Amino acid sequence: MDVIDIEALSLTFETGDGPVQALSGIDLKIAKGDFVSFIGPSGCGKTTLLRVIADLEQPTGGSISVNGTTPELARLDRAYGYVFQAPALYPWRTIARNVALPLEIMGLTRAQQEERIARNLALVNLTGFEKKYPWQLSGGMQQRASIARALAVEPDLLLMDEPFGALDEIVRDHLNEQLLQLWAKTKKTVVFVTHSIPEAVYLSTKIVVMSPRPGRIHDIVESDLPRGPRPLDIRETPEFLKLAQRVRDGLRAGHSYDD
Repeated sequence: MDVIDIEALSLTFETGDGPVQALSGIDLKIAKGDFVSFIGPSGCGKTTLLRVIADLEQPTGGSISVNGTTPELARLDRAYGYVFQAPALYPWRTIARNVALPLEIMGLTRAQQEERIARNLALVNLTGFEKKYPWQLSGGMQQRASIARALAVEPDLLLMDEPFGALDEIVRDHLNEQLLQLWAKTKKTVVFVTHSIPEAVYLSTKIVVMSPRPGRIHDIVESDLPRGPRPLDIRETPEFLKLAQRVRDGLRAGHSYDD
């Protein structure tokens, strides 16, 4: 079953300097349980495409369905959780109360909230940090709390916009491993935006290579790496390096490095 079905999608922004075409001719299907990464240079439209899926931007052409319905209805049905580039945690709320925020909006009882908070903090290895405040946690831990908050609404789909881009390489590697473990446990469909070729290849079952001006899909790379545990040293294998080279070639062919 396709969780996301996009056909001939385009998006043009109207600005004071005239129209700007952000996306053009996007065709993409994402199946249930896939981990799909969008990769491309700044300005290629990968975050815009993610925001279209989330009903945060409205396409001006083509069609898109999420869970067999419109993005708007999927949003109202809380079909997805969204993880932003920054953790976006309220500093005056504890980690538990930050995770509880969407649950309060949903009207869940305190007991229901506490159960979901405990379960989802455990999923991201933050049990014991419920009463801490964001400023008492490292950047990586804050981002894990943000993921727990997104998961707390029990979505089928997890949308992630460069969640580890601001973190150092060691922390990023660790969180990549934890994210794959989380994906294996929850069976969620994940759509992930990144600038990093190794990150995209390591995490994904499918890599969508985008080119700029306006954003188009240049290539879709299907990964033949095992879906099971992927140790970090898989990045040294010939299979991994071959996939990474295809993504790199796609970025170059899409003129990703032009000024």
